[in-house]
Amino acid sequence: MSTAPRTSYRTATVPVRGGDLAVGVWGPDDAPTVLAIHGITASHRAWALLGSLAPELRIIAPDLRGRGRSNSLPGPWGMASHADDATAVMDAFGVERCVVLGHSMGGFVAATLAARHPPRAAGVVLIDGGLPIPAPAGVAPEDLPEALIGSAARRLALRFATVEDYRDFWRGHPAFAGHWTPTIEQYVDYDLQGLAPDLAPSAVVEAVAADAVQLAGDEGYAADLAGIRIPLHFIRAPRNLSDELPGLYAERTVAEWGERLPQLRIHEIGGVNHYTIVMAEHGMREVLTIVRPVIAMATPTRTPTATPTRERAL
Repeated sequence: MSTAPRTSYRTATVPVRGGDLAVGVWGPDDAPTVLAIHGITASHRAWALLGSLAPELRIIAPDLRGRGRSNSLPGPWGMASHADDATAVMDAFGVERCVVLGHSMGGFVAATLAARHPPRAAGVVLIDGGLPIPAPAGVAPEDLPEALIGSAARRLALRFATVEDYRDFWRGHPAFAGHWTPTIEQYVDYDLQGLAPDLAPSAVVEAVAADAVQLAGDEGYAADLAGIRIPLHFIRAPRNLSDELPGLYAERTVAEWGERLPQLRIHEIGGVNHYTIVMAEHGMREVLTIVRPVIAMATPTRTPTATPTRERAL
């Protein structure tokens, strides 16, 4: 594999438990590295705008186990499993330490990585995720996916006759009204698997259900958060997955965690929902105003001899 700096988007695979994990990469190989971890039903393509707006960085973003092109990997799933996969990605790319971003469920993975592998994370940025989401009273464990992520979970049971039908589904989603772009369309196209007329979202239902149960957190996860000693930032979106008020996180919930975690820095970006905070230009530009100083304060190091398997430029 060439060692010359590259700025184009490319993909790679990294060996992990049970097979190969798919990974997307943006930016020069010798640039400061950010590990970016997507949400519960998403893929690495959720970070394409980050790669475009931050060409001075190398963005490494895996498809989590059970999602995207990693959807054939077996369970068990869960935050610890995803965090271990993420450190395997860092190893494969020769990254000893870097800033870790996590959107939605990816925030839980990022925080778990920092707690389980403290030397690997130079800073953690939780983007509308990563703080425990209180489960509604009386909700049974098997009903948590619906209670916590609603339409995102229901979508996985749908089938589409054509790619255009799936695009239309997302174009009509309230979160993307007025925000549709070629980048979002590419994200949507990447998410489909199978053959027409039986196309399906790529996320594995069982993986999503298993992971959703952990979004409410427990005392062990709360202790993990409290034990993180590096800069920990939380960025709140004021609108939820359906572009409605209130957001996924109530202001009071976030404020309470700010009181419990003295190392937590709380931010809010106006005019965005749970999706557009990372998938619309306004949202991502604001995210970068928070992320760039975290990177500047970090001191990531790399081991240049390690390489991922089967890297492909696009």
